[in-house]
Amino acid sequence: MSGQQTGAGEQQPHNQRDLKFATKLLHFGAEIDEATGASSVPIYQASTFHHHDIYNPPVHDYSRSGNPTRQALEDYIALLEGGARGFAYASGMAAISSTFMLLSSGDHVIVTEDVYGGTYRLLTSILNRMNIESTFVDMTDIDQVKQALQSNTKAVFMETPSNPTLKITDIGAVTAWAKDNNLLTMLDNTFMTPYYQRPIELDVDIVLHSATKFLGGHSDVLAGLAVARTEELGRQLKMLQNGLGTVLGAQESWLLMRGMKTLEARMAHSEISARKLSRWLSERSDIAQVYYPGLENHPGREIHERQSSGYGAVVSFDVGTGERAKQVLSKVRLPIVAVSLGAVESILSYPTMMSHAAMPADVRHARGIGDGLLRFSVGLEDIDDLIADLEQALQN
Repeated sequence: MSGQQTGAGEQQPHNQRDLKFATKLLHFGAEIDEATGASSVPIYQASTFHHHDIYNPPVHDYSRSGNPTRQALEDYIALLEGGARGFAYASGMAAISSTFMLLSSGDHVIVTEDVYGGTYRLLTSILNRMNIESTFVDMTDIDQVKQALQSNTKAVFMETPSNPTLKITDIGAVTAWAKDNNLLTMLDNTFMTPYYQRPIELDVDIVLHSATKFLGGHSDVLAGLAVARTEELGRQLKMLQNGLGTVLGAQESWLLMRGMKTLEARMAHSEISARKLSRWLSERSDIAQVYYPGLENHPGREIHERQSSGYGAVVSFDVGTGERAKQVLSKVRLPIVAVSLGAVESILSYPTMMSHAAMPADVRHARGIGDGLLRFSVGLEDIDDLIADLEQALQN
């Protein structure tokens, strides 16, 4: 990456990190190909690279270890999050699982209790067999986080807002305490994206994304991203990414960059609609509970507003029973009923049978994920059409 933008006359250097977010999305340093002037990052569909001089190896030698297209994406997300280095993986879970490999047998990690189901499955079905222990706590209460500290605790994993009940963790309070106890901090920033929330500015060590969601934004790419706050952590993550081979391919890297260019426009539009949807749902007597950080009665709203610049595009709501939830899923016409979120089209999901199916029912219920809970990822449709469609689906 050159750090320069090609113009009609002489190239004028600029520092991408000084630009406003919307400008960074389009001018991230590799937006113009130096060799050809192409307005898009080339797709280097190559597995290996020729050594012109055996005594001076090229920057890239094998695409698992590094690919120019993937490198452009990795530098892109590092710029947006304000970190030292970025890394791209084959999926969000590949990013999370690779990052957890920083831990060793005998280590212990403190985790948000209503974490994404895939993360829960990783910790309770795979890492526990490697003797890596986990304690799940309600991170809306910093005292519970502190009480979970053990002599072998090495890390804290946050997800805020959490999935799917959108609970809020005070990021700064956790990182300050973690730093005092020499703990690594990790945060899943999938719901907010760096447009609304930049955890590294609050001293989080590693930020993670299921880039399949809002960053990609078009339901056409599977990807994960991680950003390290320091160069030293970046070197450790690079070793793990290369050693495990959990990398993102060149084609997917290009697709993800294309999606990220419109992140601000998509997020801003969807959030306006999500706020209207949450208010409409909260005014209905047949909805048991609405979860959205933008609602005045949402627990943690004040904390969320201190650490985020918006409320996001995900609204969860409880229709009362599993039977009614399935009725709504069967009757809606506009949102697709599917796993995932964060796309241009609205997605209605049923955590009980989809994102959190890996959680036993008693564990889900203890975390407030009832059988009547639905998660609505608001897309770019007209919100009045979405509300009218949900209205007819809620009718008995």
